[in-house]
Amino acid sequence: MTQSVAPTQAKDTAEQLIADLDGTDTLPLWVQMAKLNPPEPNPRCIPYVWKYDRIRPNLIRAGELISEKAAERRVLMLPNPAREAPFTTDTIYAGLQLVMPNETAPAHRHVAFAMRFIIEGSGGFTAVHGRRIKMQRGDVILTPRWNYHDHGKDGSGPMIWLDGLDLPNFRHFPVHFLEHFKDPRYPAEDVDTSESPIVFPWSGMKAKLDAESGSWAALRYLKRDGSEVSLTLGGSAERLDANSNSPVRRETSSCVYHVIEGSGYSNVGDKKLEWTKGDTFCVPTWAAYEHFNTTDSTTYLYRFDDQPMIKSLGFYRTQDMDIEALVDL
Repeated sequence: MTQSVAPTQAKDTAEQLIADLDGTDTLPLWVQMAKLNPPEPNPRCIPYVWKYDRIRPNLIRAGELISEKAAERRVLMLPNPAREAPFTTDTIYAGLQLVMPNETAPAHRHVAFAMRFIIEGSGGFTAVHGRRIKMQRGDVILTPRWNYHDHGKDGSGPMIWLDGLDLPNFRHFPVHFLEHFKDPRYPAEDVDTSESPIVFPWSGMKAKLDAESGSWAALRYLKRDGSEVSLTLGGSAERLDANSNSPVRRETSSCVYHVIEGSGYSNVGDKKLEWTKGDTFCVPTWAAYEHFNTTDSTTYLYRFDDQPMIKSLGFYRTQDMDIEALVDL
């Protein structure tokens, strides 16, 4: 009489478990634990410098070849080499915008907040929800959320400025709207830039920086009540005296710098970024950075960053911070 033998049951394995998860719409966290919970921030964007003397000729060509009607906004974006547009850093967008004489960049409004640094030109203006503001080199002009705005240019020559917006956030929060005004220009009246709450004249900021002691100084652009200019983006200006350097900083906010005057370089992480007047460069989150002025004259830098958002969310941290103070009980 032949005795039947029970089939041998295969030993279950972790590899088989993962294979069996296929098609169940689940994923094992333990496989990606280190990736999702890194020991320190791991931005995708890298330190990089955009050279103004290489960008400007093509921007001017765009002014000759692309009409303002066709473009709506004639901008050369500054996408980070490690990512696609709109990412200049992982949370910040930057671009160089051009308006030519007798043009109008038509009125529209959007959820995104914008701050603009005027690089060159005269006779340009931006109209923000009924307030027409004259553009002057070095000024910072805000475009608050959902304010109709258009840009124009009188006289001769180009008007060029640096746009900073919080556009990357809308990849994570899909709540962005844009609406066009019925006419190319929104009805507006001229305002005194020295009195407007959405304008920060360079003459005033430079005077404040020069009054600060030390070989390096930094001051925030703040509203009259001392608060940041928006919930997501903020800005500052820095003065770096001849042949001097800034402190080393490392923080969980990212930023974009523009060189107002001077030449030098910045060590950002393991990269050396050389820059001169007109150049723009970025500092990703948690990259240690330090600026060096290599000339015999004063250097001035403009910066915009995501500090207001990072701080309001409770994510802000610096390398020299007491980390036990971060414990949330």
